[in-house]
Amino acid sequence: MSDRKLSPLPTDRRSLNFEESYLCPVCRHGQISSLALMDAFACSFCRHIFTADLRDQSVRVEDSSQPMTWRWNGLTWQGLHQVDLDLTIVIWLVGAVLTVLPPSLIWISSHTFPPVEGSDWYWFPTLWVSLAFLLHFTLVAWLLLEHYQVPFYVTCKVRLQMLLRRR
Repeated sequence: MSDRKLSPLPTDRRSLNFEESYLCPVCRHGQISSLALMDAFACSFCRHIFTADLRDQSVRVEDSSQPMTWRWNGLTWQGLHQVDLDLTIVIWLVGAVLTVLPPSLIWISSHTFPPVEGSDWYWFPTLWVSLAFLLHFTLVAWLLLEHYQVPFYVTCKVRLQMLLRRR
């Protein structure tokens, strides 16, 4: 085991350095500590790799498609939002279209060519529209969670991977 100090709940402010461990800013569950022979940190839980800028007291996640940066204030991490507004708008527009368009097409076709009233399958178009919306909404929600790396989602994903490895 390393001589490195683990920081359960710090009470005094301290600067970011490679000799100590800190709470992971992504999953907020594991500890990030320095990698041997590198100016980088790695999380013991979610396994993300961070490059550190000790002058600015910040870390940036390197193994994600979303460039996320956090600044260390001496006690906790503060997110530095470097959001690419064009990409964010495109992601949300594509998500809205993927969620609304397929169920709308099914709904339009079911009202253009309605089933015979009183038939055994009269209820099916309503179920089909509902399932299409639910499925597409779930898909878009999952993609947004993957893109933004929400801490609760990352924690659940890592725990599920650990559970599946045990079997």
